[in-house]
Amino acid sequence: MSVKQQESMASLGFITIVVMIASLGGLLFGYDTGVIAGANDFLKSEFHLNAGMTGLVSSSIDLGAMVGVVVAGVLGDAIGRKKALMVAGLTFIICSLITASANGVTLLVLGRFLGGIGIGLASLLSPMYIAEIAPAKIRGRLIGSNQLAIVSGIFIVYFVNAAIVSTHSTVWNQTEGWRYMFAMGVIPGLIFFFLLFFVPESPRFQMKRNQEEAAMHTLSRVNGTEKARIEVNLIRESLQIVPDSFFQEITSPGIRKALGIGVLLAIFQQFTGTNAVGYYAPMIFKAAGAGVNASFYDTVWIGAIKVVFVIVLMLIVDRIGRKRLLVWNGYFMAIFLGLLGLVFALPHMITWLVMGLVFLHTIAYELSWGGGVWIVLAEIYPNSIRGRAMSIASFALWFATYLVAQFFPILLQAVGGTITFWIFAVFCVIMAIFMKRKVPETSGRTMESIQADWVAQK
Repeated sequence: MSVKQQESMASLGFITIVVMIASLGGLLFGYDTGVIAGANDFLKSEFHLNAGMTGLVSSSIDLGAMVGVVVAGVLGDAIGRKKALMVAGLTFIICSLITASANGVTLLVLGRFLGGIGIGLASLLSPMYIAEIAPAKIRGRLIGSNQLAIVSGIFIVYFVNAAIVSTHSTVWNQTEGWRYMFAMGVIPGLIFFFLLFFVPESPRFQMKRNQEEAAMHTLSRVNGTEKARIEVNLIRESLQIVPDSFFQEITSPGIRKALGIGVLLAIFQQFTGTNAVGYYAPMIFKAAGAGVNASFYDTVWIGAIKVVFVIVLMLIVDRIGRKRLLVWNGYFMAIFLGLLGLVFALPHMITWLVMGLVFLHTIAYELSWGGGVWIVLAEIYPNSIRGRAMSIASFALWFATYLVAQFFPILLQAVGGTITFWIFAVFCVIMAIFMKRKVPETSGRTMESIQADWVAQK
């Protein structure tokens, strides 16, 4: 093996380890998002929750995430991506302890809200950090690893939920089981926090802080010395082109357009219906005729499918491109949701058909809007304002998530599954059309060249 090949292997090993550690923020995101699916029914019994209160307990994490993403951009730009991710890890640990020990709805909502702040921090900072350190040719795949971590977290917590439910009585689960579901989140939180000590700061943040030598060292370990020198020059030039003033920059037509596209993509991601299915999957399967234990194990299958098809996304996203995947699968999701609505209109629902359509919808989502939106959001903004621009788009995403989580159980109760799923199907068609007509392809391009296209627009 030549010296150059050895350097290439060393660089790949380094970036793989760094990205895996940064992606653990996504795992915590997935765990805290998915844990409520198992706890919902038991919380309803323990605290006598109606549909509105059930929605509040579920959606309080989304309200916290809205705060978290606003803080994340400012915090990431102020103290660095790495330190801000460490704050997220600590927040996850504290929220898990609060929710596990809650003796009433107020403390439960407070814990979920605090967990949402951690999710908001991680949901923005993990993909942004990965995008800023990853080589252009495999950037989509590496940012996709954050989505893999998210769905792995969801799969793990679905499995934990199912294991707790199936090995204990209903009475014990109503009083104690759900506490263990939340408490287990402490373990990944601690792992994430301590492993972050071993990763470098984002080289693009280091360049913003005039730490060129440190940025050069990091980029040399990623791409080799020759490419690192070129990239440092490109980053320096991009920081000079775009002023480090967010409000000044959004007066530029091109950047304003990029910001608007990012906000709409973020909102659209939540109106795919994915969180409605994720938060309330056991309730959906029970409504379709599955038993309590069966509904939990069916939910585990959703988690497993998510993991498998995010891996598929990572393998194909840099070859097929972000745009085609988001357009095609937007239409596929609309078809599956439309059929799901029809099934709910039948006098007697067919359990296996409901499960099949939910699984197909999950596959289409994970091959596109699940990880694809985070990839595009991490790529389209200029270096100097990326943190704040992503904060705005992510705030919109979590506000849309809150609306879905808060009103889905109420909507399901008021108009039934048919109309509810058809509403989401219509949104899927709209977002596919928008993606096709308004969003450029970003695959295989440097982040600085993407920025230059927006800046050049009048």
